[in-house]
Amino acid sequence: MSFLAFQGPPMRTVIFDLDGTLADTSADLIGAANATLAPMGGALLSPAADRAVAFAGGRAMLRAGLARAGRPAEGEPLEEAYARLLAHYRGRIAAETRLYPGAAAAVEELRAAGFRVGICTNKPVDLAAMLLAALGVRGLFHSLVGAGSLAVRKPDPAPYRAAVGQAGGTLGASFLVGDTVTDRDTARAAGVPVALVTFGPEGRGVEALAPDALLHDFADLPRLAARLTGG
Repeated sequence: MSFLAFQGPPMRTVIFDLDGTLADTSADLIGAANATLAPMGGALLSPAADRAVAFAGGRAMLRAGLARAGRPAEGEPLEEAYARLLAHYRGRIAAETRLYPGAAAAVEELRAAGFRVGICTNKPVDLAAMLLAALGVRGLFHSLVGAGSLAVRKPDPAPYRAAVGQAGGTLGASFLVGDTVTDRDTARAAGVPVALVTFGPEGRGVEALAPDALLHDFADLPRLAARLTGG
């Protein structure tokens, strides 16, 4: 009898991006960026207008603020500033950050239905773990892969595959929930479907990225997950 005869059914799996997908972290990210930019003479970012910049990462925020002030935004000074930004962010990681409405309930419903759930983010993995703990939801997820977990980051498919594997899931019965072109490209590279949320910084603009599905409300996620994983 072959080994395949002993394999069980595929483990359906949902992997989430973090910033802009599960939680609106923009206010705390921009606060940390502005605390870093101010003594450098950089232009301060707007919590209302620069949410998309915030979700592009710490270096993107610093480049934006420095460029707007006509200051150099590359090389060693940028990396030193990025280290300071992370220190500021660590000190206020969940001051204003909140999960999007219904996110925790949807994850709990997926787990109850037998799904494996995990997170694949480009946020430094230690900060991602700290944030999830501060929000009281770290225990909901079977896996967490972030920047620093591997030598590569999204949109390379390796972190996604690692998140599925760490969760005990099956790659061919998985999909990614995200909010940006990076998530779309990650899913395409991994050969899995992608659903993009319309309540993130891009709103319904993510429709132009041609995802496999749009997610307007977390209440719709369990039904969507069943469809995208063949359930």
